Amino acid sequence: MDEASARFEQMFLPHLDAAHNLARWLTRNGHDAEDLVQESYLRAFRFFGGFKGGDSRSWLLTIVRNTCYSWLQRNRRQELETPFDEEMHTSDPQAFSPEKPLLANADGQMLQQALEELPVTFREILVLRELEGLSYKEIADIAGMPIGTVMSGLARARKRLRENLLNAMKKES
Repeated sequence: MDEASARFEQMFLPHLDAAHNLARWLTRNGHDAEDLVQESYLRAFRFFGGFKGGDSRSWLLTIVRNTCYSWLQRNRRQELETPFDEEMHTSDPQAFSPEKPLLANADGQMLQQALEELPVTFREILVLRELEGLSYKEIADIAGMPIGTVMSGLARARKRLRENLLNAMKKES
């Protein structure tokens, strides 16, 4: 193994789980996610010479995100279209919401289903923030959007997730 390959592995293999997690939630399919992560790593390796240092996790997740969005554009264009809901898009993001207790009480299957029903952009922001623990700035860098958009998108994603969970809980009772 040459020096560049060893350096690539050292920098990016530790982020394999995060890459797969993001791809899985964006595509909602484990097999597609595996293929897209593999394609992402090949792209990352191909362009590794252009990596100027910095946060290797964010750089890799940006590639995974772009690879997934390109694939979704080709294969599931309808998933990328989020209808505009005036009430949802103008709600106060700082308002109290019962999402934390609701999430704590929801079983794993119900939560997974509620997450999968979210539009892909909402799933992306939630996964990066809540499951991967990235900061607003890191998410903004990966998604190529302003921090304010990340914050408001996260608030909308949480609200929609809460609504999905409440609906699922009503169906069960």
